[in-house]
Amino acid sequence: AARGSLLITLRPFQVLPPWQDLNITGGVCDVSEIRRQNHGIVIEAAAEPKIIVPWTKPDAFGATGFAQGDIVEFLARGAMPSAENAADPWRRASAALRYDFDLKPGASRAVVLEAPFRWRRGDASAAPPPSRPRDFDASASRIAQYWRRETDRVRLELPAAARRVADSFRANQAYILINADGIAIQPGSRTYERSWIRDGAMTGTALLYTGHTDRVREYIDWYAGYLYPDGKVPCVVDRRGPDPVDEHDSTGEFIYLLAEYYRFTNDHAMLEKHFDKVVAGVDYLQRLRARRMTQEFRDGPPEKRVLYGLVPESISHEGYSAKPMHSYWDGFWVIRGFRDAAEIARALGRTDEQHRFERLRDDYRRTMYDSIRLAMKIHNIDYIPGCAELGDFDATSTAVGVFPCGELGRAPEPALHETFERYYDFFRRRRDGTLDWDAYTPYEIRLVGTFIRLNQPDRAHELLDFFLDDQRPPGWLHWAEVVWRDPLAPKFIGDMPHTWVGSAYINAVRSMFVYERESDQALVLAAGVRDAWCEESEGVRVLAFPTHYGLITYSLRSAGASLVLELNSEITSPPGGIIIRNPKSTPIRAASVNGEPVETVTGDELRLTATSASVVIEY
Repeated sequence: AARGSLLITLRPFQVLPPWQDLNITGGVCDVSEIRRQNHGIVIEAAAEPKIIVPWTKPDAFGATGFAQGDIVEFLARGAMPSAENAADPWRRASAALRYDFDLKPGASRAVVLEAPFRWRRGDASAAPPPSRPRDFDASASRIAQYWRRETDRVRLELPAAARRVADSFRANQAYILINADGIAIQPGSRTYERSWIRDGAMTGTALLYTGHTDRVREYIDWYAGYLYPDGKVPCVVDRRGPDPVDEHDSTGEFIYLLAEYYRFTNDHAMLEKHFDKVVAGVDYLQRLRARRMTQEFRDGPPEKRVLYGLVPESISHEGYSAKPMHSYWDGFWVIRGFRDAAEIARALGRTDEQHRFERLRDDYRRTMYDSIRLAMKIHNIDYIPGCAELGDFDATSTAVGVFPCGELGRAPEPALHETFERYYDFFRRRRDGTLDWDAYTPYEIRLVGTFIRLNQPDRAHELLDFFLDDQRPPGWLHWAEVVWRDPLAPKFIGDMPHTWVGSAYINAVRSMFVYERESDQALVLAAGVRDAWCEESEGVRVLAFPTHYGLITYSLRSAGASLVLELNSEITSPPGGIIIRNPKSTPIRAASVNGEPVETVTGDELRLTATSASVVIEY
């Protein structure tokens, strides 16, 4: 048996502590009054009034002002304030509800309280709330069904040992939708309650990957309404409107998201609707780079020539917020923007614009890679720097050149590979404790996808395991924006869940199971599947994953010394075919498709032309 009381306190504290001080001042908050009002408990907070509606009637309720003592002082001595209303000139009112229980072995008592997100003072006079448990059960069931529908558009089924990988993939879909304010995609709900196109482009990609094309269409339409007449795409939009701060990745990101939406939907009408904005955006980028194409930069000393033809300095890369730099992050997005503008023009049959955009793409690519080579020479480095001025190392930034900007195979080599070799060495030393560190940002998760595309899945999994261990609290299946080595350190962590990080996770993990390889227009399967997953009886199941070519479903499991892949897809055949990456370290000896031997095995890849097939790989 168990006898006691459940005490629920209402106190003048925010969710955010005082060290969370970006855009919001955390810590205490003003509560001028707490009162019983009909069937609710009204909290007159400074920002907006709140209400708690107890579906289960409390056995006792009391409220107190600051001068009489905080509610916890009453509870600590087993007392409850006699007053049910407390108006406090110090604006530190507090209160508590008490629910007594006396339970026999195996018994339970349900207590239900409702905290509406949006409430108006007049609503408190509504009818009394339901009191029967089945009313709550019905409401909870409706909400659960809604979230299952939203997060089951695609399904990733993995063995028990990898359940956290799949559960985090699903949970971060929900967190993205929760953080959004209606149509507006946002990386957080408090500190970052604004809609950046930078976050929107990558989070929109994650939504496309998980079947939410409708939300991406609505977001593009909404954001397009804030573009400037000269073609400039604002870096961020909030309740005040578009932010005029120059961040030169924004235009490429908007064009990319529109093109990526089209690649998943074939929605020509959407391209037509926004084509004038694409043209204006390209022209805006062209005018920007013209500022760095004068004689001063063409014929000047190395520190001037390294800037030739680039878009001007900006603060889009957060590391340059103190002083804007000529960021190669911006440059990769400019290339992507020109590239996708050309693809949009081609899809619409606008041949003249297509060819003009292609020339701009090629010229910017050539100019930027010349700049990178000169910057490497100036700073005597063998990796791709983050910006032209500093020679700084920032592999997390450079990773966008691989995905989503698609410059693997074009960016300067061996510098690109050396960048990620250097990062991996840093990562390993940090993980193994031979490097002193204080904090990091889990944006590094995007490097999981980088190593998949570099055909280094073992490294990708080392990173993934490390980052999964830094989910705090672990059961929440998410990341804050900043991870401190000391999990109890009272320091800034950004928002949690932070869904720009969450979208990076979705995009990276998706690449382990399927990704579009732009170099040969192939669809690559199983590039990051672990051999051990296939050995388990459940194997691996990928269900209804959207791709540029349609929905793909497959299962993968071991059968003795062989590997069996059952492919059932609703896709048009990719120009480069479907590639199955070998998940084992053992070389492929032979393969058959639908019982017929195949010869299209190259190294660790098997290339298919069939879009549905039973494939047996022998070792």
